[in-house]
Amino acid sequence: FSSAAGRADLFAPPPKPNRNTANKCEQPKPELAQVVVDPKSGRSYTKGKLLGKGGFARCYEMTDLASSRMYAVKVIPQSRVSKPHQREKITNEIELHKTLQHKHVVKFSHHFEDQDNIYIFLELCSRKSLAHIWKARHTLTDPEVRYYLRQIISGLKYLHNKGILHRDLKLGNFFVNENMELRLGDFGLAAKLETVEQRKKTICGTPNYLAPEVLNRQGHGTESDVWSLGYPSLNISHFFFTAGEGTLTPAAVAEAAKKVLTSCLSTMPTASKNPPCLEKPQPFLWVSKWVDYSNKYGFGYQLSNQNVGVLFNEGTHLSLCDQRRTVHYCLTNNKHFTFQADSLPEPLQRQKHIVELMAKYMEQNLMEGGDLGFEEQPPPSASPPLLLQWIKTEHALVMLFNNGSVQVNFYADHTKVILSKSADSSYLLTYISRERVSTSYPLHVLSESGCSSELRHRLHYVVQLLQHYASA
Repeated sequence: FSSAAGRADLFAPPPKPNRNTANKCEQPKPELAQVVVDPKSGRSYTKGKLLGKGGFARCYEMTDLASSRMYAVKVIPQSRVSKPHQREKITNEIELHKTLQHKHVVKFSHHFEDQDNIYIFLELCSRKSLAHIWKARHTLTDPEVRYYLRQIISGLKYLHNKGILHRDLKLGNFFVNENMELRLGDFGLAAKLETVEQRKKTICGTPNYLAPEVLNRQGHGTESDVWSLGYPSLNISHFFFTAGEGTLTPAAVAEAAKKVLTSCLSTMPTASKNPPCLEKPQPFLWVSKWVDYSNKYGFGYQLSNQNVGVLFNEGTHLSLCDQRRTVHYCLTNNKHFTFQADSLPEPLQRQKHIVELMAKYMEQNLMEGGDLGFEEQPPPSASPPLLLQWIKTEHALVMLFNNGSVQVNFYADHTKVILSKSADSSYLLTYISRERVSTSYPLHVLSESGCSSELRHRLHYVVQLLQHYASA
């Protein structure tokens, strides 16, 4: 059985499936009090809505009960800064941010701490961030991009003139106030500019926005910030940058598959059985196991050559290949990176660990989804097939890949339909029956000879699914 029943808890030993043993030392975060009091000044602040959250902190809207002034307050639990280097990181952020005074930098007000949390009071930007605007609209006009970009550059120039690197420029850190004025914010990774010889070689920041010299451990400089600024400025205004030149999108894969299957079905004669199948079909990769952990991380799958990949909720993709010795990483803009597993950059270690946990779960709990009987696997590729999108319907799971392949797994009887491309770009259709027996046919043979009602019924259903997602 190739699918996971429901959402499995990857970290739990059976009989306690709801415990996350990988994080067993982490205590539940206490609920933040409705009213927070500064122990030194005695001023009270009432908690408002949650504005955002990250790995170490949450940001709330808070109101000073005496003056009614509103703030964006970054709340860091004391438990997250218990180690000296963690405490030093927060202290450096506060000391650096409090020195900044510029119309395009989020204003620092004050900070204090109590036994539970550290509170950093910042200017409230009521329009949230450009990430929120982008999510709602999916694009900005060229005049809007120019308007915001001028303000970002003004703020960034100010930082660089003061010898400060931001190191995490992205849409989510460009905040907009009620007057539609932009502010640079979140200085958690900011650092003082150093000479070329002294530059930090640490890889930090948000993966999609990292400059090549940062990934190559050549150090951070002002040019790294400029690279990171270039990514969102293109991202918010140009579709080609997110799709990638010559890159198949999920809609394009669905559209192409829908067309060839519709054409096949339209000319297919009525038949009571399937035609003779290929005795030795050209080997191809397909999904033999999968697990849905999208409520927390993403969708994991194992290919027939034992490669394991995860399409993460934020759109990045990481695969473990070549018997786990090689890591392929793909950003949302379709930029690919290949690393040796033992020299993977630190920011990707957590995602690799998640892939390994899903792989372990699939290995221990799931059967192979069928046996295609290939005498050998396809030759290894410099860029393995990557999952572009997965869709769960009432009756089936649909998976679309960047090599144009489509796989549909039916829940009720565990049958599977796989549409793949041969080396000559012709289509091959593979059907895995409820008995887990596979048969492969060139699509033109089915078009000319017909097939059983069992397979025809499934092909019609697949076309209906693809029709919906091709036009989505």
